[in-house]
Amino acid sequence: MTSGGYDPNQYPQGGQPYGQPQQPYGQPQQPYGQQQPYGQSDPYGQQPQQPYGQQPYGQQSDPYGQQPQFGQSDAYGQQQPYGQQPYQPYPGGGQPGFGAGGFGGAQPGDLWIRFAARIIDGLIIGIPGGIIEALLPNKVAWVWSILVPVILFGYFILMETQQNGQTLGKKILGLRVVGPGGGPIDPATSAKRNLFVIVQLIPCLGWLIGVGMAIYIAITIEQDPNKQGWHDKFAGGTQVLKG
Repeated sequence: MTSGGYDPNQYPQGGQPYGQPQQPYGQPQQPYGQQQPYGQSDPYGQQPQQPYGQQPYGQQSDPYGQQPQFGQSDAYGQQQPYGQQPYQPYPGGGQPGFGAGGFGGAQPGDLWIRFAARIIDGLIIGIPGGIIEALLPNKVAWVWSILVPVILFGYFILMETQQNGQTLGKKILGLRVVGPGGGPIDPATSAKRNLFVIVQLIPCLGWLIGVGMAIYIAITIEQDPNKQGWHDKFAGGTQVLKG
């Protein structure tokens, strides 16, 4: 011990306790175990450590850990995560039912496959009918020629209403007809859409009217985006679908 309370063994380096780090001149000494104030650096230029997983002050992160990708935004200007597309209620911005291809996502049958199905159905009824007409005496053959369109008309109504909208020709080619709204077709609706078959019964001009109606139906099927002919719309909105 020396006079005045100074002990060189206790403070061997100019008054600092032995084993404690030197503080730069003019800097206050921090109490042991305390961190630097948030956002301030220590005297040696080192930044304070951040808790694990936290962003530095002033930077925001996505709540799910995803960063927005530059150049991708939805219709409202909001950033979309990488690889995700803005929500659209229907593909291509369309609406369900008409205008979106068909009922339940099925594709409508085009003109030529429907025409082929009609040819098959016509042969199924026409070939046996022609054979029977050839075997009948002339006095009754004309009666049979009148009955053939009636039989064909009844054939379409019966098959479309009892066989899930499929005649034999449609079944062979993978087609089916549905009623307005996509439900099963009823007899009255089927009769309306096949009315052009029965016009052949009109004396003299029946066959000509039938041919003219068939041509008009083909044109309207080709021009309509849903492949609905005049007879489909006349029947309230029937549609022929694939599958």
